[in-house]
Amino acid sequence: MRVGLLGRKVGMTQIYQENGIVQPVTVLECGPCMVLQVRTQDRDGYDALQLGFDDKKRKNATQAERGHARKVGTEPKHYIREVRQEGPTEVAEGQTLTVEMFSEIKWVDVTGVSKGRGYAGVMKRHGFRGLRATHGVKRMHRHPGSSGPSADPARTRKGIRKPGHYGHDQVTVRNLQVVQVDAANNLLLIKGAVPGPNGGYLTIRQTNKV
Repeated sequence: MRVGLLGRKVGMTQIYQENGIVQPVTVLECGPCMVLQVRTQDRDGYDALQLGFDDKKRKNATQAERGHARKVGTEPKHYIREVRQEGPTEVAEGQTLTVEMFSEIKWVDVTGVSKGRGYAGVMKRHGFRGLRATHGVKRMHRHPGSSGPSADPARTRKGIRKPGHYGHDQVTVRNLQVVQVDAANNLLLIKGAVPGPNGGYLTIRQTNKV
């Protein structure tokens, strides 16, 4: 079984290791998650667990969401994702999964939506150096410059880096180290940073790329 849970980013802090070195960590509120549905190879064509995290008020949920949650005797959920499995599992619908599942896991993949930065230019979005800010370069310092030749092919080639929407993309950071599991408070401490803002929803899976 590939271990996976849903959670929320609490924020970053630092802890001291036994040798006295400071370790930057991200604190995740991980679970508890309700198993809303078990996908099977025979019925769905693949094996997976559909998990739900963070109760939603019934008045804010659709009739379909309320009915789907009612099948397993729980409240509608804000965040629902599937964790793919390599084969059948013994987990049943309506079962609650907690952060204790990661007690023996050392490396995880974290998926979230990165911070949105709106419409950005090429210097901020792609790291262009820009033109000189002196000697006759006026109001052109942050411009992208030429987009390609005008004669052949007389069009902008695919893949040219341009200004545009920056951020708010699904991002997966792989092979992050699990530093500590706090089962009493449903907290998971991960080495380094993870995608998204504080309070953003995340999917934490046992990595398969160690």
